[in-house]
Amino acid sequence: MSASGGTKAVVAALSANGFIAICKFGGWALTGASSMLAEAIHSVADCGNQVLLLVGGKRARRAADEEHPFGYGRERYVFSFMVAIILFSLGGLFALYEAYHKLEEVLHPDPEHAGDNLLTSPWWWVPVVILSAALVAEGLSLRTAVKESNPLRGQQSWWRFIKTAKAPELPVILLEDIGALLGLVFALLGVGLSLITQNLVFDVFGTAMIGLLLVAIAVVLAWETKSLLLGEAASKQSVGRISRAIIGAEGVERLIHMKTLHLGPEEVLVAAKIAVDRTDSAAEVAEIINRTEGRIRDAEPMVTALYLEPDIYRENYTAPQRPDRTAEAGEAHE
Repeated sequence: MSASGGTKAVVAALSANGFIAICKFGGWALTGASSMLAEAIHSVADCGNQVLLLVGGKRARRAADEEHPFGYGRERYVFSFMVAIILFSLGGLFALYEAYHKLEEVLHPDPEHAGDNLLTSPWWWVPVVILSAALVAEGLSLRTAVKESNPLRGQQSWWRFIKTAKAPELPVILLEDIGALLGLVFALLGVGLSLITQNLVFDVFGTAMIGLLLVAIAVVLAWETKSLLLGEAASKQSVGRISRAIIGAEGVERLIHMKTLHLGPEEVLVAAKIAVDRTDSAAEVAEIINRTEGRIRDAEPMVTALYLEPDIYRENYTAPQRPDRTAEAGEAHE
């Protein structure tokens, strides 16, 4: 994952959303359209999300220290998880609340404010113009995210790319931009149908759809980021390169087993047990390990932490199994 590519997509999205949010708030102030307010809050939430992604990226670049010997690479995952929570709470739930509140006004209008709405406002055309312009701006932002993602996506489908990407920024921006475009379509339909039919229920419907869309995107983001926070193995391609480097090293009889873990989007930990000849001296084993480590780092530059354990391969050897704590607890209880 190119950090610069992710940052470029985030900055493009932040610039677009900042300008769009101001315009949407202006349209809401002039017409009172609930779809405009929901979309304005959506854009504010997106701006906050993009700031969090930039902060997370900066904090993740801190050097390792005694307290965090493997560095701070996972800061990007933490801040991406915060993005999902903010998108859910600030964006989605507010839009659903606004839809409920506006529905109450439509079904039980207040006589004192009955004339203060989209249908009676002389500025009824403003939301249509703003939403149409926002569609163009969000489309340009999405195009930037797609352009930055394509070299990393390769032949994968977009859904597969979002699910397997180890760097969170581009998948987050892709989902946000797609959600923003769909939200604008819902808002434009709500406002447009309300003006055509002179019925504000369509504006309420558009607002509710925006809320449901944001909640759905937030759930997907939270689920995928949770997996990264828990710790994911390196991709199959990376594992294959590392395995071939180990097996092809002079003096290594076989790879007994190996585990990998992403410490950050561009940082991988590798722990492997390799079989060496039982007649090798300690000096020869040390040389084999050093040679193998060099091959691994050449084959996969993302490997930043590497631990190789030499052993003698035994055909029928069974590694000790991890104890089942649940079973032990049950036996103790009995």
